[in-house]
Amino acid sequence: MNLTKAAARRRTFAIISHPDAGKTTLTEKVLLFGGAIQLAGEVKAKANRRQTRSDWMDIERERGISVVTSVMTFEYADCVFNLLDTPGHEDFSDDTYRTLSAVDSAIMVIDAAKGIEARTKKLFEVCRLRDIPIVTFINKLDREGRDPFELLEEIEQTLALDTAPINWPIGVGRTFAGVYDLEENVIRRLDAKENAAPEAVDTLDASTFADCLPESDRATTAEEIALAKAACRPFDLDSFREGHLTPVLFGSALRNFGVRDLIERMAKIAPSPEPRPASTRMVAPDDPKMTGFVFKIQANMDPNHRDRIAFARVCSGRLSRGMKAMLVRTGKPISLQAPQFFFAQDRATVDEAFAGDIVGIPNHGTLRIGDALTEGENLTFRGVPSFAPEILRRVRVQDAMKAKKLREALRQMAEEGVVQVFLPVDGSQPIVGVVGALQLDVLKGRLAAEYSLPIEFETTRFEVCRWVESADPAEIDKFAASHRGDMAEDLDGALVYMATSSFMLTHERDRYPAITFTDIKDYQGEAVDS
Repeated sequence: MNLTKAAARRRTFAIISHPDAGKTTLTEKVLLFGGAIQLAGEVKAKANRRQTRSDWMDIERERGISVVTSVMTFEYADCVFNLLDTPGHEDFSDDTYRTLSAVDSAIMVIDAAKGIEARTKKLFEVCRLRDIPIVTFINKLDREGRDPFELLEEIEQTLALDTAPINWPIGVGRTFAGVYDLEENVIRRLDAKENAAPEAVDTLDASTFADCLPESDRATTAEEIALAKAACRPFDLDSFREGHLTPVLFGSALRNFGVRDLIERMAKIAPSPEPRPASTRMVAPDDPKMTGFVFKIQANMDPNHRDRIAFARVCSGRLSRGMKAMLVRTGKPISLQAPQFFFAQDRATVDEAFAGDIVGIPNHGTLRIGDALTEGENLTFRGVPSFAPEILRRVRVQDAMKAKKLREALRQMAEEGVVQVFLPVDGSQPIVGVVGALQLDVLKGRLAAEYSLPIEFETTRFEVCRWVESADPAEIDKFAASHRGDMAEDLDGALVYMATSSFMLTHERDRYPAITFTDIKDYQGEAVDS
C-alpha cells in the first residue's frame, strides 16, 4: 500500500475525562458501533452481565475504573482507528501523559450535570501543551443536567477554548428525546430504529417537537435551537486542527445515542498522522524508512503466558512482520517476529502497520518505555515523560529468601512504568515511588498474582525526590559525596536526591545553585527543568 494513502486512513486518538464521566462506557460503545465487538459491557457489571472489554485487570473489574491504558484497533468508514482508553483516576496520570504522547487527537468526555471537573482540566492542559485537537462529547443527556449554553460557556471560560456545537439536545433527563443536527437541520431521535434515517426539519417551531416533547418544553427547545444556530460559532477545520476550537456533540453513551455521530465525525475531521519531532529531524509519516517509539509496557496481560508487550507508535514507513529494526538505545537489532494489533486483552498478529498505528511487540525485557525503533537511523523521539513520585515507600517481603525475586519483579514493574524504583547508593533496601496511592494497590496486587510475592509497604524518612543534573560534573560529585545517605539511582542509572521534606529540598537548592533539581525526566534520560 502507498505510504501516504495508508497514513491518511489512520485516526489515532485517546479518550480523556474526569473519573465517572462515562469514558470507558463511551469506549465500549465506540467499539460496538465500529463493529469491533458484538456486545458491549457495563463498567460496573453484575455477575450475569458482560464485563467491559477495555478493563481487564482484576482491580479494574472490582472498582469499576480504568487503571491502565487499553489499546484497541478497528476499521470504520474506510479509516483505521487506533483508540486508547486512558486511566481517568489521577493516581495514574503518568500513564495517561505518556499515552497522550502517542496520539494525534482526543475525545474529551464531559458529564452533562457536572461540567468541567478537575481531572478534565488537567488532562486538557496536557493536550494543549502538545497542540492536540479535541472533540468534546457531552455525555449523560438521559440524566438531569445543566443548561447546554451554560456548559458551552464553561468550556470556553475554563479552558480558553472556542466551541462549535454540532448538534443540540432535545430535552434532558426524563424528557431527553434526541438531538437536532445544527449542520444538516435534521432530528436524530432517541427512540429511532437501528439505521433509521434522521427526520428532516422544514420549519423550526414548537410544532417540530410535538411528538417527542411535553407541550410545556416544545417552544423553549425551538427557541434554544434557533439561538444556537444564530449565535454559536460554526465549525472551522483549521481552527480545530490548531487546537483553538472544539466541536461539541451531545449524547448518551449508556443509551447508545450520539456515538455513531461521534465516530463519523472523528473519521471526517480528526487529523491523520503528522510529522513528529525527533532528536535530529522532523519525521514525516510517509518517510520510506520505519521509525517508532515505545510509550507503554504491559506484562502478563494473558495470565496463561508470562508475556510482555511493548506498545509502540509507528511514526513513519512500514512496519512489517519479521523485519529487523534497530533499538537505538543499545544500537542492536531486534526482530519483529509477531507484531500485534490489540483489542484490550484480545490480540491478532498483523503482517504490516503504518504511521499512526499502535503495535504491540512481544519481548522479554528488551524494550523499555521511550525506546526508539528505526531501520538503522540514530534518532530518538522526545516527550515521553517520567514524573517525580509523590509517595515513597520501602517494600518488605516476609520471606527473606525471596528478596532477589522481589528485586527482579520490581525492576520489571519499573520498566513497565507501574512504579519507579530507586536504588540507594549506600546499599540499603530499594525504594519505590508512585504518583498516587492507588498505584501501590496495583503493585501489591500484581506482585501477589503474577509473582507469588505477598508484600507490605513501610514508610521512609523521605518525602520528596528530584533528579539532579549540572553542567559541571564536579558539582554533582561534591553534592553526592556530602549527601551519600540521601542519594539513589533510578532504573536508568540517573542520580536522584531524596529529601526529607520540601523545605530541605528548597534549602539544598539554595546551597547548590550550580545543580538543577528536576521533577520531570524524559524517558531517554534527559531531565526537564520545571
